[in-house]
Amino acid sequence: MVTDPRCPDCGVTMEEMTVQTSGGHRLQFLSEENKEGILGKLGVKQRYDGQAYVCSECGLTRMYADIDE
Repeated sequence: MVTDPRCPDCGVTMEEMTVQTSGGHRLQFLSEENKEGILGKLGVKQRYDGQAYVCSECGLTRMYADIDE
């Protein structure tokens, strides 16, 4: 994941925050690529967990997908 992201507008370190739905579910990014193995053959798409960083000065929010390569 990203380490020590800085706001491009304010130059301050952005705070890591969790984004979730009103139902309490964590954010996930859905890829157009299928998963590997049998699930991929059935058409199940690859999903990645997400993380948000927010600037405490201006409120700019950046979201990143946790893509392990």
